[in-house]
Amino acid sequence: MKPAAPLTYIRSFEASARHLSFTAAAVELGYTQAAISSHVRALEKLIGRPLFVRYPRSLRLTEMGEAFLPTLRQALDQIQDATDAIIASAKNRTVVISAPISLAENWLPRCLAEFRRTYRDIELVLHGTVWEEADRTVPDITITVDRFDHRPADSVALWNDPLALLCAPSLAAELRSPSDLLQFDWIAVHSRQEYWRQFCEALELDPARQRKSFTTNVSNIAMELAVAGAGCTAAQLSIAETYLQRGLLVEPFAVRPASPWTYYLVESARAKGPVVRVVRDWITNWAERYRSSPA
Repeated sequence: MKPAAPLTYIRSFEASARHLSFTAAAVELGYTQAAISSHVRALEKLIGRPLFVRYPRSLRLTEMGEAFLPTLRQALDQIQDATDAIIASAKNRTVVISAPISLAENWLPRCLAEFRRTYRDIELVLHGTVWEEADRTVPDITITVDRFDHRPADSVALWNDPLALLCAPSLAAELRSPSDLLQFDWIAVHSRQEYWRQFCEALELDPARQRKSFTTNVSNIAMELAVAGAGCTAAQLSIAETYLQRGLLVEPFAVRPASPWTYYLVESARAKGPVVRVVRDWITNWAERYRSSPA
């Protein structure tokens, strides 16, 4: 009994027959021209008949090659269909979530960890974004943080966050009145400087009197700077919650103005039906619970 022909030889022959060129087949399959020619010769040796008539600059199929090609292509199509079905089946149990990295690191972990304990057969891929506009053709679920007047179309608001003023416990001991804030650095996040304006209004401070500050592009970096004692920062309560619960940061003054920014969930139009809806409903139910009992 002759050994089965390696699939590599079969693919090299099919591509060569389609292009009538070993060189073009090599470009398509990522081999050298010599490798494609060698694969075809090995297949011809295995069959015991030539498959091509070779000319100096071209190829022509022999009668055997013409007869062999349709059956071979049908077999390759069946292999591809089976592979596609397996990949589709696997992907249909995988849900890709895109979310701002601060939310992905602070609020989402407990939500998604509990999800996985409940739904062991659904795989989650969590993609954290910083500043970039997520490609919504890739994630099944996209969570964005947007100003209320730039709410994404067809989105669900997860909650309306208040803002939290944050600093290290050691620094809080030196803040006896709101005016003391003017003596310390203010840590701001790009495009979120209005958070500080909200607190200045709430605490009746003149922001023009404050000269020292840090600026970063990530809320988590701002909070880590505050943990290190670099100054005070303002953040949405939902992402500050874990820092407050761990005692890494405290709120020196009992004031929480409304945030003009909030989190919105968008389900991709190309999402994978029921499996994605299970994840979406889980996240929105957790958000509902958070709305009912924030930190």
